Amino acid sequence: MRRVQIPLLAVAAAALGLLPFLRHARNRLLSGQPIDSYVSFGLASPLWTVGFALGLGLLVLPLFRPGALTRWTSLLGAGIALAAAAAIGANAAAHLAAAGSPAARTSLGSGAWLFAATLLLLASDTARRLRFGLAGLVPVFAPLALLLALGTLAPLSLLREYAVQHDAFRAAFGQHVALVLGALGPALLIGVPLGVAAQRWAALRRVAFPVLNLIQTIPSIALFGLLIGPLAWLGTMIPGVSGIGTVPAILALVLYSLLPIVRNTVEGLDGVPRGVRTAARAMGMSPAQTFLQVDATLALPVLLSGLRVTAVQAVGLAAVSALIGAGGLGAIIFQGLFANALDLVILGALPVIALAVAADLVFRLLTAWSRAALGGAV
Repeated sequence: MRRVQIPLLAVAAAALGLLPFLRHARNRLLSGQPIDSYVSFGLASPLWTVGFALGLGLLVLPLFRPGALTRWTSLLGAGIALAAAAAIGANAAAHLAAAGSPAARTSLGSGAWLFAATLLLLASDTARRLRFGLAGLVPVFAPLALLLALGTLAPLSLLREYAVQHDAFRAAFGQHVALVLGALGPALLIGVPLGVAAQRWAALRRVAFPVLNLIQTIPSIALFGLLIGPLAWLGTMIPGVSGIGTVPAILALVLYSLLPIVRNTVEGLDGVPRGVRTAARAMGMSPAQTFLQVDATLALPVLLSGLRVTAVQAVGLAAVSALIGAGGLGAIIFQGLFANALDLVILGALPVIALAVAADLVFRLLTAWSRAALGGAV
């Protein structure tokens, strides 16, 4: 454990000591002036500095007293230190705003972001050792979520961007989820039957996989561009279809989603022992009963693993679809890029990351549940 923690703690210390903790600008379009950790901590309330020190102390406790209890304490310490660091930044931002222009913005600097990333890596390693996976990170994010709910972090420019973009953000988030779900449904309806057919007929497998692999090699922006022409032509005959917007975005996401679903369907069915099928037929099961009650059941964990890859991939690619007018969180990201507003970019990117992590966690839990329900048969 020390081989992992000590280097990461050294990186965290270097981030606080060598990189700017905050950046203060006269408005949202300027990059701003760097503010180091010493000045930032000096502007904040001593209460948060004490909390920060307490969190760091709990974080490093397993180095001196290894054990399950101290690891849980370490997770809580990481959460306290992370929340205290954010509160210190917010306190300093409020102090700077009171002394400057109302349009001034104070954002977290590279040192704060690197420090937070290092703490999350430390916490992830600790949670893995506790065998709780991502669920073990709840104590890490709980203090930060509490500060967000109380409005303590409101002076930070990221939260000020959210306050301005609140309605647009909610609409974009809903559009993003709708794009992902709208792609996963058709991908399942097409991919699972195609995978079943490919598993049964080798000739189809030899054709399907090269085609699906080829689709995966096409860059997402290029695929969106390739779909504009045919769909625009199709729109002249079918109302509601156009070369830009939701339809080409969902179509592209479906095409990208097919390979993981088809591949894992084939692998799952290939992994069903032949003796189990023989026993099912000997018991008088029809081919349909054998497939539904034996093949599909035993192949389910592998199929869910493919869906996990598909869902995470779709969450990320849906952001790119904003370039063809599909909306979603990608619209906020590109709006920030075009306006040179970094906090707006982060405001769009963080929920995309959170959605991807949530999708990964949900399908991991479903896969584990399906394996447990089979009683170790797979």
